[in-house]
Amino acid sequence: MHFKEYSSLLIVQQDTIVTVTLNRPVALNALSSQVIDELDHVLDIVGAAIAGGAWPCRGMIITGAGEKAFAAGADIREMTGMSPDQAWAYSTRMQALTLKLESLPVPVIAAVNGFALGGGCELAMACDFIYAATRAAFGQPEVSLGLVPGFGGSVRMQQRMGLARARELLYTGQRITADEAHRLGLVNALFDSQEALLTGARRTLLMIAGQSPTAVAAVKSTMRRVEGHSTSRGLEIEAESFREAFRTADMQEGTRAFLAKEKPAFPGC
Repeated sequence: MHFKEYSSLLIVQQDTIVTVTLNRPVALNALSSQVIDELDHVLDIVGAAIAGGAWPCRGMIITGAGEKAFAAGADIREMTGMSPDQAWAYSTRMQALTLKLESLPVPVIAAVNGFALGGGCELAMACDFIYAATRAAFGQPEVSLGLVPGFGGSVRMQQRMGLARARELLYTGQRITADEAHRLGLVNALFDSQEALLTGARRTLLMIAGQSPTAVAAVKSTMRRVEGHSTSRGLEIEAESFREAFRTADMQEGTRAFLAKEKPAFPGC
């Protein structure tokens, strides 16, 4: 894959892991329209490369530059001059990006190294899971600005931690520590330093990269599709995915290797 040089992002591809760093440390990596556009472009490149069948990317890490912030929120300076219609367009543009993240057929880890507030917390929640440095903090402080979450916070926070706790955080605008976020299930794992955080995220993605890429993609898609359905409908969707797995070369290779007591060489199709 070939990425252009971005003004607000740093892209590093090592092996099959792509690390995307939000690179506006002076602005605490705030999510400006430019950041959103550039993130969207990166996801398009990765998605198109995977669709080509080569699986050049098996996982993605999103993190922030500097030691203070993952992303401290939306760009308030940019928002101040927006009309209501422009604000709606800004919101729906970022919402579309979060949906694209969720539909990317590889796992995405948010490596939260500092503040993840407002839009930053919403971006992290759109990733498959969140790893955090112990100094990180999370919150949706929109009510303190006379605003409501616009990038998915009112939807994904209750999915992540339950309705009552999400209401409390959204109504109060309260900021919580990484430890509390971990206790509530928002964060999967905590790390003592930024270096350990990125190493841990990469280690997990490399472990996932050793599995069948078509199966991992199917599991991610299935979990997204069953959300919000009844148990019976969810089981139907799962059975459909199970059936489709039997059409893949990865299933044939995986079961063959298991019976032969060999390491599988998944073709990714």
